[in-house]
Amino acid sequence: MKKTRLYNVIFPIWMLFLFPQVWLIALPGNLLIDCAVVLFTLMALKHTQKKAVLKQVGWKIWFLGFAADFVGVAVLFPAMFLTSAVSKDVRPLIEPVMYNCWKSPLAFLWTAAAVALSGVCIYFFDRRAMRSCEYLTDRERHLTALSLAIITAPWMFFIPTY
Repeated sequence: MKKTRLYNVIFPIWMLFLFPQVWLIALPGNLLIDCAVVLFTLMALKHTQKKAVLKQVGWKIWFLGFAADFVGVAVLFPAMFLTSAVSKDVRPLIEPVMYNCWKSPLAFLWTAAAVALSGVCIYFFDRRAMRSCEYLTDRERHLTALSLAIITAPWMFFIPTY
């Protein structure tokens, strides 16, 4: 019987279910990173109402970042089922998506598409969340959402887990 690894396809979801105490680190850590990206972007833009912006959009951006990561997970998840459904010739091209995307060009492209889609979702979700913030101009919303999308995309999908 072949053992299937679940890789970080659902990272940190599986880890969070197996080790619930990790929630205590992952959730505030993610909030801290998101808020730091917003803060540093606003500092670079020389924005005067940084604290007010963070207070108004911080929680929305944090929650929507998780939602965007789940979109990327949804792109990676079918690889688990396709591995058993495809022929033995194609299997080595798809199987690495689950544990090491660097082993196959197809697995790398699949993972890159998931990370890119998550980044695009982060951009659009966060830009929409910041629309209600009266302290930001349209240009500041765009640049802040863009920096969040680039920096907080789920780059950990590329880390091998074997």
